[in-house]
Amino acid sequence: MTTNDSGSAPKPPAKDPWDLPDVSGLTVGVLGGTGPQGRGLAYRFARAGQKVVIGSRAADRAEAAAAELGHGVEGADNAECARRSDIVIVAVPWDGHAKTLESLREELAGKLVVDCVNPLGFDKKGAYALKPEEGSAAEQAAALLPDSRVTAAFHHLSAVLLQDEAIEEIDTDVMVLGEARADTDTVQALASRIPGMRGVFAGRLRNAHQVESLVANLISVNRRYKAHAGLRTTDV
Repeated sequence: MTTNDSGSAPKPPAKDPWDLPDVSGLTVGVLGGTGPQGRGLAYRFARAGQKVVIGSRAADRAEAAAAELGHGVEGADNAECARRSDIVIVAVPWDGHAKTLESLREELAGKLVVDCVNPLGFDKKGAYALKPEEGSAAEQAAALLPDSRVTAAFHHLSAVLLQDEAIEEIDTDVMVLGEARADTDTVQALASRIPGMRGVFAGRLRNAHQVESLVANLISVNRRYKAHAGLRTTDV
């Protein structure tokens, strides 16, 4: 019997970071799906062939928005949206973030939750980042949803571009953060379902604050240059 020098089995080859799972059969729920960002994400995923349910506090409002979006999008109240979805994107306003998640703790248990909320303030000088007590919106979500698998992604996307039916591709990368590789791989794969978009792993949830905060800088870029700026990561 032969052994290697260390006496242990050889290590398996490193996993290809771009070997991502097939997520085409998963149902995507969007909490806050009647707002600009939520509507835009719902439209893009549905247009890419994903099953999408948008949620709102009022089911009739969600149903009306879903009818406008087409592509098979369905509407429901937030609780039903969470129950029916495999992956749930949180796209609610920051001031309603904690209250919304607290009320849905049971429905979101066991779900993969993707937080894309940016805690921002605005004054005469423009947008500026807020820092929640937990460190970031994503970390607040993780604290409020102990039975869910919380990730963070989709922070830097222009709602205007997402909703523009004339635009075929969204030329941007999506920074994806989370604690489990299987979960971040799934979210990366979901981002890559949208033509032109790519999901890139960007660390654990403790790094979410600077990702969320960067939106304040992008708002300044957009105002100065009359643009809808996104991000690209080079050499990856």
